Amino acid sequence: MQRIVKPCLVLVTDRRLCPDGSFAARVEAAVQGGVDVVQLREKDLPAGELYRLALELKERIGGRALFVVNDRVDIALAVGADGVQLGEAGLPAAIARALLRYGMVIGRSVHSAEGAAQAEAEGADFLVLGTVFPSRSHPDEAAAGLRLVEKTRGKVSVPLLAIGGVTEQNAAMCLEAGADGVAVVSAILATPDSRIAAQRLKQVLHKAWGSQAAAAAK
Repeated sequence: MQRIVKPCLVLVTDRRLCPDGSFAARVEAAVQGGVDVVQLREKDLPAGELYRLALELKERIGGRALFVVNDRVDIALAVGADGVQLGEAGLPAAIARALLRYGMVIGRSVHSAEGAAQAEAEGADFLVLGTVFPSRSHPDEAAAGLRLVEKTRGKVSVPLLAIGGVTEQNAAMCLEAGADGVAVVSAILATPDSRIAAQRLKQVLHKAWGSQAAAAAK
């Protein structure tokens, strides 16, 4: 089975942030900059268009990062993705596992420590937890803050990734609170250079991860 590296940088897609037609190229550049997982999340696309986009992204990623598809187990299977990212109200992980090929990973989006514990018990391989900070992509969702990360870390053992308003300026705080990485949208795709943005975020994560390891070793 594929593994989530630590610290992990996830890019969640939103092609609307790239109206100039540069979306696929920006995703590829972000992977070049250090993104570890690309989550294709384009909920408004019909199956045919989503399939074609998934094929293109998978080719551009070229195995340099894990490629997971949001909720659509059928699309993930059709394009040979590395796994799926299930919404909190999506398919049960056990059902998805029965449908997926051996070795494919299952992520679950969660919004509470209790939901995270349940998702792990049901077989999720990693968890995306939020909303941590105020988010432009989810302006109607109240930010739970870093306390949510701290509380959830004590409930689960699988990789825990913070999402929601994560930027270069606050990513390290997510790791300090107990996250194993972060998932971002605008912090990469809304920047002039997605490769540089990903590279800088990854550097922040590695620095924070190294500091924690050094502190733990004392």
